[in-house]
Amino acid sequence: MSEDLFSVIDPDSAHRILGSGTPGQLVDVREAGEVDTVRVEGALNLPLSRLKELAGRLDPKVPVYLLCRSGSRAASAASQLKALGHRDVFVVGGGLNAWMSSGKPVVHGERKVWSLERQVRFVAGFLAFGGAVLGFTVSPRWFYLSGFVGAGLMFAGVTDICTMALILARMPWNKGSGGSCGR
Repeated sequence: MSEDLFSVIDPDSAHRILGSGTPGQLVDVREAGEVDTVRVEGALNLPLSRLKELAGRLDPKVPVYLLCRSGSRAASAASQLKALGHRDVFVVGGGLNAWMSSGKPVVHGERKVWSLERQVRFVAGFLAFGGAVLGFTVSPRWFYLSGFVGAGLMFAGVTDICTMALILARMPWNKGSGGSCGR
């Protein structure tokens, strides 16, 4: 992902700009289930998995400040928004983790859903380990499962496209309560 397409802004600066009355749109690109656990008050939730579909909710002439858990999904969202004609796109460096670490206010919900990155690591590890165990105990053909998962992780690392994350984002536990895409 090229940072030429967007600027990275630290949480302190983003919070100061957004609180100053200067026009700006704070957008959280995490999935709805993640937003239900902790969110920034006033941030619009447009999940990365549905960004192209929901991007019309944003004014392309007003600066957009993108937030995710750590910053990588926000960078992907920034590229998409630039391609859709948004001029001023900023990624909050370090994401929600850095926002909270710097003492900026958040709202905690009652749901406890793992971040999408954590879900991907768990499922990939489970499939790779399961493939190895089944390969040793049932049939060597199960080793292909471990190889397939490893190849998928390498593809995700090279292209920054994670098919497993896209699939997990559509799971019911990541949908949130009551359609929080409007937040």
